[in-house]
Amino acid sequence: MATQESNLARASEPHGERLRDESVGDLLRQLATETSTLVRQELALAKAEMSEKGKQAGRGAAMVSAAGVVTLLALGAFTACVIVLLDSAMALWLAALLVAVVYGGVAAVLALTGKNRLKEAAPPVPEQTERSVKEDVEWAKTRARSART
Repeated sequence: MATQESNLARASEPHGERLRDESVGDLLRQLATETSTLVRQELALAKAEMSEKGKQAGRGAAMVSAAGVVTLLALGAFTACVIVLLDSAMALWLAALLVAVVYGGVAAVLALTGKNRLKEAAPPVPEQTERSVKEDVEWAKTRARSART
C-alpha cells in the first residue's frame, strides 16, 4: 500500500523529479521497455505505410496496363486508317502489306537497339562493388598477415 501511495505521490511530481528518485536499474528497465514499444510502433507504422503504398502502386499499375490496352486499340484504329487512306492510291492488299512491312521494320530496329543496350548492361552484377569488396578482402588479409608478424 505504501508503494502505491508513493507512486501516486510521484505521479503528481514533475517528470524530472520522479526520474531522480528512480534507481539506475529501474531507469534502464524503463528505457528498454519504452524503446521496445517505440520500435514496435515504428514497425507497425512502416508496415501500414508500405501496405498503403502497395495498394496505390497496384492501382497505378492497373491504370498503366489499361492505358497500354487502349493504346494498342488506338494503334489498330490508326493502322486501319492508314490502310484505308493508301487504298485510294493502290490495291487494298498492297496497302495492308505496305503498312505491315513498315511496322515490321520499326519493330526490327527497336529489337536490335534494345538487344545492343542489353548487351551493354550485361552482366547484371554491380561490378564496381564487386571490385571494392575484393579490395577490402585483400586489405583485411594484408592487415591480418601484418598483425601476425
